[in-house]
Amino acid sequence: MKIRTLIVDDEPLARDRLRSFLKAEPAIEIIGECGSGTEAIAAIRRDAPDLLFLDMQMPGCDGLQVLAEFPAETRPAVIFATAHDRFALDAFDVAAVDYLLKPFDRERCQQALRRAQAVVHGRRAAVPAPAPEAPPDRITVKADGRLVFLKPEEIVRVEAADNYVMLHLVSGRLMLRETMTAIETRLGTQVFARVNRSAIVNLDQVREIQPAQHGDYQVVLRDGTVLPLSRSLRGKLDRFAGGS
Repeated sequence: MKIRTLIVDDEPLARDRLRSFLKAEPAIEIIGECGSGTEAIAAIRRDAPDLLFLDMQMPGCDGLQVLAEFPAETRPAVIFATAHDRFALDAFDVAAVDYLLKPFDRERCQQALRRAQAVVHGRRAAVPAPAPEAPPDRITVKADGRLVFLKPEEIVRVEAADNYVMLHLVSGRLMLRETMTAIETRLGTQVFARVNRSAIVNLDQVREIQPAQHGDYQVVLRDGTVLPLSRSLRGKLDRFAGGS
């Protein structure tokens, strides 16, 4: 399993250079890039990366403040990449894997990556595989003042609609005042999967995964609906294909 990696740096050139190093590493999957600490906090909560390459000084929210948003036991492994050496002690106080001082070369980056790989693999080995989540027998939703009881197989997909979500059913549609995150939690992950920020699909309704432009993929449902597959969710391809 690849190490899902997030790059956080407010300097585009620094991100470009680091991306070029990481793309040559077969064990690394870059799942996103952020140009500020606040963007990083949102991305970590949303995508749960294994590894962060984290700049120390950024507008608004620095690297240490980013980490402070998360309990130590849930933080990704962190390699700081910064132009300032004065934060090194602070970095290791928060258990950073390594501290790269800009400008660093490919060899120094690889050295840090080897340390990070050991940390990430150790964490994975220490975590027992979770018991399979039992899919719900039925889902209760409120729509137009009614309580509606649905079987999972009746739901084809869920679509975000501002402050609402639209349930596309085998027969008809229902508009609910609910967030995507809330409905995603209630649907579970055994039968349903989020394929991008605005869409959740019933896996039984997926007919195929197709390549799209620029290395992206799209999901095609049995009713002909085509949905983009988010790059940050590319790991779900294995699940679509019947893997773990």
